[in-house]
Amino acid sequence: MTATQEPELELGPGEHIVEINSGNVVYEILGESGEFIVLTPGGRFSKDIPGLRPLADELVKGGYRVVLWDRPNCGKSDVQFYGQSESHMRAETLRHLITTLDIGPCVIAGGSGGARDSMLTAMLYPDLVRKLLVWNIVGGVYGSFVLGSYYIVPSILAVRGSGMKGVVNVDEWKERIAENPANRERFLSQDPDQFLKLMLRWLNAFVPKPGQTIPGVEDEMFDNIKVPTLIIRGGENDLDHPKRTSLEVSCLIKGSTLIDPPWPEDAWERAGEARASGKVKHFNMFDTWVQAAPAMLEFLAR
Repeated sequence: MTATQEPELELGPGEHIVEINSGNVVYEILGESGEFIVLTPGGRFSKDIPGLRPLADELVKGGYRVVLWDRPNCGKSDVQFYGQSESHMRAETLRHLITTLDIGPCVIAGGSGGARDSMLTAMLYPDLVRKLLVWNIVGGVYGSFVLGSYYIVPSILAVRGSGMKGVVNVDEWKERIAENPANRERFLSQDPDQFLKLMLRWLNAFVPKPGQTIPGVEDEMFDNIKVPTLIIRGGENDLDHPKRTSLEVSCLIKGSTLIDPPWPEDAWERAGEARASGKVKHFNMFDTWVQAAPAMLEFLAR
């Protein structure tokens, strides 16, 4: 892997590119000194999603350097399609990012889908992780089905209906192409039959199964997490990030620390209502995350 000398996409201040598995990954580093924390948001959201940077800024104030990155299929990074699940692909990418930047072992932190990506990285590559911080952990029938239907099913319908030319017209992939025009050719170069096969495999990860507390990951994998771990449990009635899932994960990660959310129990639901009503003009679902900074810093200082 080598850093790309002449990136084809427009980079913002502080942004850099590294090539990983034949695809460009965009990242930036906040802070001038201190231990590194890799911070990962949820969904297929970019590192610039509202709510993430305020948390990063508070961690920097606490004496750390923070790596923000666009995972494959997120933000300005190249789209990529391989692996047992999308989270497995992201975990492998994060391994290469940490080793290429020579920042490991480091702290890995993530919320929602970023929590799953972070936990899987700690399971598969434990030597790269010093401490683990996770919150808004997705699980349960509803949470898993929603992710599969939202992130995977549209691509399956599109490729079955009109091949890769249909896939590039899926709303989310149009956004990836708008942020990184080279992604259009990366889509069109995919073999439609192989792409469909992969999407079906990725969809299967979101089908709830016995012995898989988090989607697509066998419970026995949690035995590989031996680093100090902070878990911020899900809200009381949060169907997307169930309280039950957080409690189960805390049982599976031996010696982990489980704390109540520093934000209101119904923060996720109220944020969703505000967004749906049009009361907020930006994506507001991660706005409360900055409230976790004091608890994170206290845990890291132990």
